[in-house]
Amino acid sequence: MQFEGRRHTSYIPNMTPLIDIVFLLLIFFMLTSHFVRDEVINIDLPEADSGKALDKPQQVEVVIDKNGQFSIDNQIVPLTSLQSVLQEKLSAQEEKVVRIRGDENVDLGVAIEAFDAARKAGAVGVDIVTIDQPVKTDNP
Repeated sequence: MQFEGRRHTSYIPNMTPLIDIVFLLLIFFMLTSHFVRDEVINIDLPEADSGKALDKPQQVEVVIDKNGQFSIDNQIVPLTSLQSVLQEKLSAQEEKVVRIRGDENVDLGVAIEAFDAARKAGAVGVDIVTIDQPVKTDNP
């Protein structure tokens, strides 16, 4: 009496459908993503490793260019009237938060003047807008 031995078959899974799905997902995400450049005034934002993105379009934004000039809604505002303009803008807002977007070469004193004007105008919070950059390493 002879027993039939085990059949040795090698089964290799077909990876083609998996690769097709991965490429389709990659194409889908590339086509549905959009890139927005929201800077109107040419400023170089400072980098921050610990920053997080905020997406609140209702906030009042003060832009400080490299010459130390303030602008709100693409209109240059002198320092003497910055507080009154901010008061007017904040009175129409539900959330009384001011975002400060400044050039990285702006003097700290100019940024502090914007902070003071925002606080005196009734802002509950003041945010600083930076560019979120990955941590740089020295290893090649």
